[in-house]
This record gives sequence, C-alpha cells and structure tokens, in this order.
Amino acid sequence: MSRETVRLWMTRAKLWRARKQQVEEIHEWRPRRSRFGELVQWDTSDHDWLEGRGEEMLLINMIDDATGRWFARFVASDSTVENMNLLERYLKKHGRPLGYYTDKASLFQTAVKTKRDGSRAGKQREELPPTQIGRALQELGITWIPAHSPQAKGRVERGFQTAQDRLVKGMRVAGVKTMEQANHYLETEFLPWINSTLAVAPASADDAHKRLEKQHDLAAILSHVEQRRVTNDYTFPLGAKIYQIARKDVCTGLRGAFVRVEKRRDGSVAARFRDRYLSLTECAQRPKVTSAKPAKTKVAAKPVKRSEWNKNFDLKKAPKIWQAGQASGARSGESL
Repeated sequence: MSRETVRLWMTRAKLWRARKQQVEEIHEWRPRRSRFGELVQWDTSDHDWLEGRGEEMLLINMIDDATGRWFARFVASDSTVENMNLLERYLKKHGRPLGYYTDKASLFQTAVKTKRDGSRAGKQREELPPTQIGRALQELGITWIPAHSPQAKGRVERGFQTAQDRLVKGMRVAGVKTMEQANHYLETEFLPWINSTLAVAPASADDAHKRLEKQHDLAAILSHVEQRRVTNDYTFPLGAKIYQIARKDVCTGLRGAFVRVEKRRDGSVAARFRDRYLSLTECAQRPKVTSAKPAKTKVAAKPVKRSEWNKNFDLKKAPKIWQAGQASGARSGESL
C-alpha cells in the first residue's frame, strides 16, 4: 500500500496523530479611505493602446481611494515632466490631496547605490535626497506613501486591466489613431462613463482636498530644482551655460552663496536667493584657454665617428699565436 493510505489507516485507528496545519498569513483587504482626496493612487501603464494603428503611448492614472474616481491622460513617456504636467492638472482641478500612493520607481524614490558584491541589508546609510517629484510633494505639503508590492495598490492596477479591455475597444470603434485623438476620447467619453458608472460614494461627504495657497507657485515647485554657488563675478553655471546676475540684484551675502536654480518646464530658468528672484542673462561661452605648444624642430643627427684602432689589421697577414707569444716574452708551459 502507498504511504498516504497507511497514514490514513493509522490516523483512523488513532495510531497516528496528524500535525496541525499552520495557517499562513493571509492578505486582508484594506478598507477604503473615508473621504474624497484623502489618498490618491498614482501609476503608469505601458500597453499597446492603439493596437498598432499609431504611435506608442502610456497612460498615467490617478485614482481616488475613497471613491474610485479616475484622473488620467495619455503621454509619450513616463518622464518627470509628463508626470508633473498631470499633477499640475489635478491640483488645479481638485486641489491638494492629503497623500499619494505610488510604487518605488525612480521618479518617486532615489535609488540606493551599492557595490556589485555589496549588500543593502544591515548597513546604515545617510538619508538620500528626494527626487524632483518627491521634493515637489514636500513643498506642496502632500504625503508620499510607497507601496511595497503591486498588490498593495491594487485599485489602480485593476483599473488598468479595465482600461486595457474597455478603453482599447472603445478607441478601436471610434477609429482613434493619434495621441491627441486618444486624449480627446479619454476626456469626453471614457472618463465620464467610468466615473459615473464604477465610482462609489465615499463614507464621508467631506472633501479632504486642501486648496492651493499663495506660496504654492506651481511653475516654480513643479520644475527641475538645483543648488548653484555664485562665483566672485556673480555668475553661476548650469549645464553647459553660464548665467550672469543683474547688477541691481546684487546684495550682501550673495557672493559665494548658494542660490536655488529652477529649470522650468517651459524652458526658462529662474534663480532665487532667500525669498527674492534674481534677474538673469545668459553669458557667452568663455573661450577655452589653450597653451601654445612650441613647434617641434628636427635636430640634425651628429655623424658617428668610427674607431680606427684596427684600420690596418689583417687577420691573414698577422703572425701566428705562438709567434706572438714568443715576441711578447712569455714563457712556455714546459718551462713552468
């Protein structure tokens, strides 16, 4: 008989006590947040949205956790600029949510650099600076919450599955072939339908969004920010360019200090020292100073003088070895 059959027989005869099966930790569903704007899940989906009819594009989606309402847009790439553009549209329409729930992509979290054979665990490291989006959320007073797994932000993940089915079919029927047409269909057809059909009423009718204050300059906050030191001639480098600070904005403590440089999404550059913006002008590139190398001169080779000590020497006319020995006065071996 097989081992399992014998074990069952012994269990029935009370000759074998079966072990209690250990119940593994099960996943518990996290309840929805109670208010609209309390938590927003944010993610990007890479899919063949146009089914080969047009250019490749991605869908960035922000889903409210309490209601399941969508706020999405098609973009060309999952870059910081494209995500900031959608964030600006959301803030202008709804205000500032209390928190964003995202994955640990490099857009939201600075990657930890370790050696190839090194280990990340058990080592204390200095706190890494935030990414540009992380810094912007801090300046807006919005909490960023990282998800440790795709299942943790399951609401937005399941939303992408719905979009990859119904949205793709809808754009196919509408004959969408470009990104502009896709965004138009998304805003006029799909989002109104899904927000009215699949969205739910929150447990609380209060809106958790906070309005934008006067100090929240979105053009400045949603930009690429760096720190640059002002040189003695009141200039600072940025990339391959050099910017000159206007003379009227020169003040005490500016020389040698760090200024906040904002490379904005429209291509302009702004610099702020303390609480005041500075007037800037782009300088011409400084010519590279190259040391003149002396011309190489060919030194004439000196003629090599040949030794003439054996000029008249002829081996055939020379005396024999024994004759040379006698002439030198050396004694022969017998006399020794």
